[in-house]
Amino acid sequence: MLRFDPFHDIDTVARQLLGDAAGTTRAPRFMPMDLFKAGDHYVLNADLPGVDPGSVDVSVDNGTLTLKAQRSLPGDEHVQWIASERFAGTYMRQLSLGEGIDTDNISATYNDGVLSVTLPIAEKAKPRRIEIGGMGRGPKTIEAGRSES
Repeated sequence: MLRFDPFHDIDTVARQLLGDAAGTTRAPRFMPMDLFKAGDHYVLNADLPGVDPGSVDVSVDNGTLTLKAQRSLPGDEHVQWIASERFAGTYMRQLSLGEGIDTDNISATYNDGVLSVTLPIAEKAKPRRIEIGGMGRGPKTIEAGRSES
């Protein structure tokens, strides 16, 4: 079955002009991720299917979390691409961390194409109960015009 695509020729010319005739030099556009809070930490899950685990890099610098990874396609010159929809190249995502994250205890794992980063909440940022002083004494009365010593 033939499909009519009026933009096919324009797309082909644009790829040739931009150096993307084979469709293999395209750079990844995004790294899909989920971020949620679970108890006293946040969990970030980023999809990185087909990425070499040795290329995954997680770093924190001055409150910025950086995730990087590399995916390569076969480098055989004799390959004739029929379709190339999977991005190859370097994936990178940066997130600004608030002051409430314990950056010294961030941990990460990479399993089944998913990078999981655990971001613990700093002790100083956790909710806590504040004790109220003066409890146990009776109510204090202050009368106008009299000073207490």
